[in-house]
Amino acid sequence: MLETTIKQTTVERNAAYEQLAQQLRALLSGESNLIACAANTAALIYTSLPDVNWAGFYLVEPTSGDLLLGPFQGNPACVRIPLGKGVCGTAAARRETLRVEDVHAFPGHIACDVASRSEVVVPLIEAGRLIGVLDIDSPLPARFDAADAAGLESLAEVLLAAIRD
Repeated sequence: MLETTIKQTTVERNAAYEQLAQQLRALLSGESNLIACAANTAALIYTSLPDVNWAGFYLVEPTSGDLLLGPFQGNPACVRIPLGKGVCGTAAARRETLRVEDVHAFPGHIACDVASRSEVVVPLIEAGRLIGVLDIDSPLPARFDAADAAGLESLAEVLLAAIRD
């Protein structure tokens, strides 16, 4: 398990995420299917990060352009999210990682799980095209910091590299 605590320094947390990235590279080695790779990525994140109650993906549905529920770990979730709506849709529309310390204060937040208090969403962009988002929720307010965002971005890059091969 990736031990992330307030007492850890940024350097220690960065090293822990690098170790998790190495595990993910090994796990995805030789597989390029998006669904299979996303499923294992969600499972690894969910079982490795403390104080996380949902980890998964929303993938762009080509016909509508909406984000459609993909592989995840945690409670049942919202199935479809329009671009620009909620934390996931906003991160996707902006094409930038969003960290939200209190999801209940986020304008337009979509409450899929009322237990979630904070969230980080990383857009997945391949060759300039948005393919989806990586979404991580926590029951703790302000659970995610800049080190978590950077670490999760690195895990998203590992996933994108795997599906390119």
